[in-house]
Amino acid sequence: MAHPLIEAPPVEERRIPMTYDEWLAWSGEGTRSEWVDGEAIVFMPTKEPHAGASWFLATLLGLYAQGLGLGRVFASELEMRLRPGRSSRQPDVLFIAKANLGRLTVDRLEGPADLVVELISDDSVTRDRVVKFREYAAAGIPEYWIFDPRPGKQTSDFFRLDVRGDYQAVPLDADGRYRSQVLPGFWLDPTWLWQVPEPDVLTLLASIAADVFRPPLARPG
Repeated sequence: MAHPLIEAPPVEERRIPMTYDEWLAWSGEGTRSEWVDGEAIVFMPTKEPHAGASWFLATLLGLYAQGLGLGRVFASELEMRLRPGRSSRQPDVLFIAKANLGRLTVDRLEGPADLVVELISDDSVTRDRVVKFREYAAAGIPEYWIFDPRPGKQTSDFFRLDVRGDYQAVPLDADGRYRSQVLPGFWLDPTWLWQVPEPDVLTLLASIAADVFRPPLARPG
């Protein structure tokens, strides 16, 4: 099994003992928390690099999935209940393939997504690279992407399940791109996430799938 790079323990992580029903009543919309094994895990406020990268990825993936009719993409705050009575996560970005949209209810995703993306914050290093890495593999999530958008870090790691149910690291291709299996035809250059200003999403979509997305018209100078 591949193991992502591990850093020092996260700076802070607030845990509050409560039942799952108490967590549902306590955590309203806009609350960044997860519930695991009888505890609510409360996140630190999101910083700009994290929020910007999350929005960029969710927009790019969402428009691609919608344009090709592949499924749906969500960014944060959607509960993904992996183990009823044990674990409910709220990934930064997740994709649900069309064949699995039956898992989506008004309240949550009942079961695993087909792709989960986590963006590392100061308090989530171990949670994303170790705890969720194991949990998402055990839940059978086919692809797991981890991005670290923090200044001075800016790394990306891509994992796919093998036939034994273990995550294996997937290298970039000769052009420095990652090509997804669960999103057919989709590829990503990880450096897009670090560019300032961020690339135009419509222009990128036109380069990924020119037969579906036309390049945007040039703006007058």
